[in-house]
Amino acid sequence: MKRVWFAAAAMAALSLSAFGAQAREDHDHACLNDACTLQSLFVAADTPAAPTAPVSLESPRYGAWGFDLSGMNTSVKPGDDFYKYANGAWDERTTIPSDRTRYGNFDKLAELSEARTRAIIEGAAADKTATGERAKVGAAYRAFMNEALAEKLDAQPIASALAGIKKVTTKDQFTALMGTSPVSPYASLISVGISTDAKNPQRYAVYASTGGLSLPDRDYYLDAKFAEKKTAYLAYVEKMLTMAGWEKPAENAKAIVDFETQLAEASWTRVERRDRDKTYNPVDLKGLQELTPGYDWNKYLVGTELPKVDRFIVTTNTSFPKYAEIYGKTPLETLKAWEAFKVIDGAAPMLSKRFVDASFEFRNKTLSGQPEQRPRWKRGVGMVNGLMGESVGKDYVAQYFPPESKAKMVDLVGNIRAVLKTRLENLTWMGPDTKALALDKLAKFTVKIGYPDKWRDYSKLVIKEDDVYGNAQRAGAFEWRHDVERLNGPVDKTEWGMTPQTVNAYYNSVNNEIVFPAAILQAPFFHPDADPAVNYGGIGGVIGHEISHGFDDQGRKSDGDGVLRDWWKPDDAAKFNAQADKLGAQYSAFEPFPGVHVNGKLTMGENIGDMGGLAFAQEAYRVSLAGKPAPVLDGFTGEQRVFLGWAQVWRQKQRDEALKQQVVTDPHSPAYYRVNGTIRNQDGWYSAFDVKPGDKLYVAPEDRVRIW
Repeated sequence: MKRVWFAAAAMAALSLSAFGAQAREDHDHACLNDACTLQSLFVAADTPAAPTAPVSLESPRYGAWGFDLSGMNTSVKPGDDFYKYANGAWDERTTIPSDRTRYGNFDKLAELSEARTRAIIEGAAADKTATGERAKVGAAYRAFMNEALAEKLDAQPIASALAGIKKVTTKDQFTALMGTSPVSPYASLISVGISTDAKNPQRYAVYASTGGLSLPDRDYYLDAKFAEKKTAYLAYVEKMLTMAGWEKPAENAKAIVDFETQLAEASWTRVERRDRDKTYNPVDLKGLQELTPGYDWNKYLVGTELPKVDRFIVTTNTSFPKYAEIYGKTPLETLKAWEAFKVIDGAAPMLSKRFVDASFEFRNKTLSGQPEQRPRWKRGVGMVNGLMGESVGKDYVAQYFPPESKAKMVDLVGNIRAVLKTRLENLTWMGPDTKALALDKLAKFTVKIGYPDKWRDYSKLVIKEDDVYGNAQRAGAFEWRHDVERLNGPVDKTEWGMTPQTVNAYYNSVNNEIVFPAAILQAPFFHPDADPAVNYGGIGGVIGHEISHGFDDQGRKSDGDGVLRDWWKPDDAAKFNAQADKLGAQYSAFEPFPGVHVNGKLTMGENIGDMGGLAFAQEAYRVSLAGKPAPVLDGFTGEQRVFLGWAQVWRQKQRDEALKQQVVTDPHSPAYYRVNGTIRNQDGWYSAFDVKPGDKLYVAPEDRVRIW
């Protein structure tokens, strides 16, 4: 749960966007696209400082009425492959930029947000009279862009951290060292974080979780499909240790990979970690100690700077004894080498070119298939957005988010909520007691649009223009201390988990809130001049998706006040689970590569969100017509345009390695299936496009999944 402001282990995450979005790494958030976690801020190494073509800062437009007709392939039957029907020509003519692992309409908006924030950040960096937060933004960017200083310093920024590891002579000292991980460069096998208490969402709690892995998922250590990646990882660990001057690099690299493989075997799967009931296990300090014999929590907690705490919520509880056993039998020298590697690997993108290039070659090229490095300015923009995202966001909102966009979103959200209310009232499979509480939950939804009402205060954050690595470290410590200071106070319900310049959206179950940052409120999701049907298929589907998260297989476990509790009657829960299992089986049958299937259980919540979101959007569009006939545009009915709007949002091409990684690590299905997998359960799609038995996507009415 530690917020990390330097390189993460893998870039599975909010890549559409989010340049430092501050989404927490917990299971109480569900995002529209990609895992709702902090992404790596440094996704590539340096390229020559060549001039780049200027990027327009204007919001995009699509076609005459909001849909790009030129992207269609109408030779494909809609009932055989709706994704290709709506997007096939676009797919054929689109090339993924060489510094990306994927490209699509989300990514186009991410580029726009990146260009806009670049202008804001570079303006601050060039302003010699800047004061306050603007001066810090400028200093942070100048620090990262000072490549000459990075070359001069080489590995010097991490020298003191590595020296601290070398001083350790006992396991207890090593435990204490790991305890400083929230405020230092060090990593921890079992870490603590502060988040809203899922069963008492008015208060914060200290969560404890297992970690320690450096590859994207436990499967990369254990599944034969990833054997080549694991071999490459071994070489990478040895290379990093060698470059930093750590002793016996080859021998220690093998010991590190063997050690992490044991941790992988003891780790929960991602499907297991999704279960909000199983990951809520409160214990006192004595109970925590009993879970991890030999792992001295008193020594660990000293370094965390936490006040005296005697209640912890353990997430992956059955892994704790296994981790303690592995820790107890692992030689201290291996643990120290592992810690050294974690420091080097985390810092690499902020060091000299040899470290930057080594990190890129493995983490981006080998693991994700990214052919070329991203320019330094893009990584600099990413870092500043990560360090001080809301400070940049204030300027972004002032320049690029008109008040009328927020007003129109309020209306759209209201329309979608009204549709779900009517659906809940008319559900035949849900009993009256559960239904009453479901309606209560819907009525209590909080909606956040555009930007926070209260901005973050960065006055305590120290930024230096000659210390890029120190800036990252101080920012991590700043965030942690911010959380520690409010641990015994009430939960700040005004806080956002994303910056306004993030192209994404999310549902937060403990706050029972849906959140839509400013940057996503543009075409192809929404445009004030677009056909309403396309807007409903785009942003309407997004709104419905996030609302649906409140009623997906995990979000439904919280009530209207955000409390994690079982408020469902058993018969109703059984009926829900039967439909959810049916949906999971549908998605698990999808096979993007031979022998590689979508994990219907891992993607369950997002698939339910898509299915509900599109259904609500279609019905809300019908309601918006107030009984009047929808116009026909370029031969397409209003109903058809809703589905086309949804499909257009998910135009995306992805490199094979990145897609394989997504299938293993991401709770979202690949974009192709977010179109074809979603529409085949929508009764309205069949009538809109005259889909009949024999069409490849056809599902018989009795086999379609219908939950909400």
